[in-house]
This record gives sequence, C-alpha cells and structure tokens, in this order.
Amino acid sequence: MSVKKKPLVVVTRKLPDSIETRMRELFDARLNLDDTPMTSEQIAEAVRSADVLVPTVTDLIRDDVINQPECKLKMIANFGNGVDNIDVTAAHARGITVTNTPKVLTEDTADMTMALILAVPRRMIEGASILTEGKQHWAGWSPTWMLGHRIGGKRLGIIGMGRIGQAVARRARAFGLQIHYHNRRPVAPVIADELGATYWESLDQMLARMDIISVNCPHTPATYHLLSARRLKLIRKEAYIVNTARGEVIDEDTLVKLIEAGDVGGAGLDVYEHEPAVNPKLVRLAKAGKVTLLPHMGSATIEGRVEMGEKVIINIRTFLDNHKPPDRVLPSML
Repeated sequence: MSVKKKPLVVVTRKLPDSIETRMRELFDARLNLDDTPMTSEQIAEAVRSADVLVPTVTDLIRDDVINQPECKLKMIANFGNGVDNIDVTAAHARGITVTNTPKVLTEDTADMTMALILAVPRRMIEGASILTEGKQHWAGWSPTWMLGHRIGGKRLGIIGMGRIGQAVARRARAFGLQIHYHNRRPVAPVIADELGATYWESLDQMLARMDIISVNCPHTPATYHLLSARRLKLIRKEAYIVNTARGEVIDEDTLVKLIEAGDVGGAGLDVYEHEPAVNPKLVRLAKAGKVTLLPHMGSATIEGRVEMGEKVIINIRTFLDNHKPPDRVLPSML
C-alpha cells in the first residue's frame, strides 16, 4: 500500500519548538533551526520547490518572486498578523492562497503600547539608565529631579480602532486617559459607549488636540506616511507619539527633526521605517532621553508566538483538506 506523500512546507525562521515538532509530524517540514534570515534568492528557491511557504513579517514575498515560471507554491501561510510583506494581489492572481494569524497578538501588543504610553512621559528608561549605565551619580530622591508628566486626565488619540486599538483604549481608560480615535469609520455605538471614545472623522483635527497619540493601524498603501510631514507639524509641542504598528506609517525623518527642534514632546517606538536599520538620530535622541526605543518586541510573548504557530498549522491543514482556511486574506480585504 502506497503512503501519501507529505506536502513540502518551508519555514523561513525559527519557530517555537512545540510548533516545529508538530509541523514535522504533519508535513515534510524544512525548518530554519539557526534562525538565519533567508536571502531573497533562498526565498525564491523555496517558492520554486515548496507546496507551502511559511514566511514572517520580515520576509518579502513580492510579485517577481511569486510570478517565477517555476513557481509551484500553492499557499503562503504567513506567521504574522500583517501581510504587507506579501504581494497578496499577485498571489491571488496566481491562484496561491494567503493566510495570516490575526487576533492572537491583540493583548500582547496592547500591553506594550500601554507600557510605552507610561514610559515616555514618566521618563522610565532615562531614569533606569542612570542606575545601570553609571553616567552620573544618583544622590537620592529630590523634589525637582527627573520630573515627567502625569497621564491621568490627558487625551489619547488612537489611530486605528481595530482590535488592538480597542484593547489599548480599555487599558488607557483604566489609567484615567480620555479616549479619542480616528478610523475609516466609527466603531459600533456599544463599543464607543463602553470606551467613552470620541470619534474624529478628520485625522488632522484630532492630531492638533491630543496629548498622546498611539498608532495602531496596519501598514497598507493607504497608510504609508499617514503621519506625513504636514500632519506631524499639526501635533502639539507637548505631545508624545507611540507607535507599535508599523514604522512606515510615520514619516520618520520629519519626526526626528521635530523632536530635535522641540516641536514634538517625544516618542515611544517599537517599529521603524527601515527595519532592521534604526535611524542613528533616533538613537541619539534616546540617549538624550527624548525618545524610548524598543526592538520590535510588542508581540514577543511565548504564549503569543505559540498561538501564532497553531494558527499557521490550522490554516495549512484546512487548506490541504480542500477547505477554506479560517484566516484567508484576499486583496479586497486590504
């Protein structure tokens, strides 16, 4: 009796051990155990040989890769919520199914967003560095030293009121912040009432009135530099910007110039426009205590990564069983 051949699944990065073990059991899984990022040619070769590709948000799967004559790929099961690393339109045209891993990272990312909302005005990283880096002697408590700003009673403007934006709003409300938001359309009245949230149809008008601005929208062609040079100049001098979404949403060069000039109060960033490169001027601002920088770790919890892997496996198995994967992404959804 012949044994049905397992589909070849190429995984571009190291995943949690439990997920990799399950993939080996279910598929002919080609793993990346040392976690070295694959080159563009290695990804192109994977597309030519694999039935299913499991990339991460840092792996670019563009139209030239998808449209190779030798492409035998049937599915791209993205290990990540965002799919801006994949040309979904080209994949759809080629008959390749694309899936992602939504919903599992909401709480983790919202936690980190709230951490930055607290850390920036209260100068937490700057204060910690005084004790750990030994740049200056700490003489003890003083009534006027290391003064930050209270966040209770301040206005928080959330850009993108999806699952993560709403989770941020719930946390922020518990800290006494007033919730405002800009979205493509207002949220349901029951959600707005629960959050005490004020909707702004005009992003420009909201930006000009907020004390803290949190970016929680996806990166799409429509949101590239949504916070453009013009819009960034609308922000109040005392205001802070927090971004745990995608770096491309903000015109980073202009943000740097405004903070350097004292025209924006500061920023808390977990993502960058040209990752993994970080603007050296941002690093200098961080050393000066003007910004707080994190290395894209908003969703970095063990629980979250395992749940992401489980979603990838469910999507692949559902597809291979000739059913519609639960997390299928279509061009019309972007």
